[in-house]
Amino acid sequence: MSRTIERNSSCKVNLLLNILGRRPDGFHELETIMQPVGLHDTLRFERGGSGVTLTCNNPSLPTDSGNLVHRAATAILSAAGIQDGVRIHLEKRIPLAAGLGGDSGNAATTLLSLNELFGNVLTMERVNTIAMSLGSDIPFFLQSKPAVATGRGEKIQSLEPFAALRGTALLLIHPGFGISTAWAYRQLLRFPAALNGEPGRARKLAALLAQGDLAAAAASFYNSLEAPALEKYPLLALYQEFLRKHGAAAALMSGSGSTTFAIARSHDEAAKLEERVKSKFGPCWTAVVPV
Repeated sequence: MSRTIERNSSCKVNLLLNILGRRPDGFHELETIMQPVGLHDTLRFERGGSGVTLTCNNPSLPTDSGNLVHRAATAILSAAGIQDGVRIHLEKRIPLAAGLGGDSGNAATTLLSLNELFGNVLTMERVNTIAMSLGSDIPFFLQSKPAVATGRGEKIQSLEPFAALRGTALLLIHPGFGISTAWAYRQLLRFPAALNGEPGRARKLAALLAQGDLAAAAASFYNSLEAPALEKYPLLALYQEFLRKHGAAAALMSGSGSTTFAIARSHDEAAKLEERVKSKFGPCWTAVVPV
């Protein structure tokens, strides 16, 4: 049995994030469409040592139980009754507090990889249960397709790749600051329409994307959390206005932000848009990735 595994860990954008009110348990009911993005962190897992030892190339990230990777590893070892230790190295490339789900992807990759490393000791149902206990976005990253997520985001229905996005590319823009997810949700109390969205938007958008008409689908892209985020950070609204003006088929903030993404009809168009953004707004983190 192999003693070392190395895996890439991807991220996502939310093509739609529709909040449907606050639940009695304190979470928010929502419906969202998540699209996998081919931008990766890399994790290396090695059996050995005692307990969970985590290292990371980014010194700003905790390497103890404050990191989802560490908590995921601890949960897998505990659930499977494994006494062996593991050493994990996380090579971080995805921006932090960016609305891209990078940490959730890292946690899901950890769950899958350690289960494999120790001989698939847990069923996928058990792995999914652990994922749900760790964070709402994590179950999405246990699979690799677009998906509609409901509940607090943990109920996943995988979808086939969207016909409307075939051949397109994403331009991701991170402004250099993060937005706290908890802050964004708290602020929704000031925006009743955003807090209590109209149900059914996710199914409608998924159907439009499946039909292949990107222009029709783009008009239905929506993110409830833009209401507080764009008010506090008007730069994000300026990004979107600029992107649409210069040919983006759609532009939206992903998750709770602060990443803005644009959908361009080709990789070349996305690359040209990236240059225009940097010329207009100055140096910032950007990435062009195929859909």
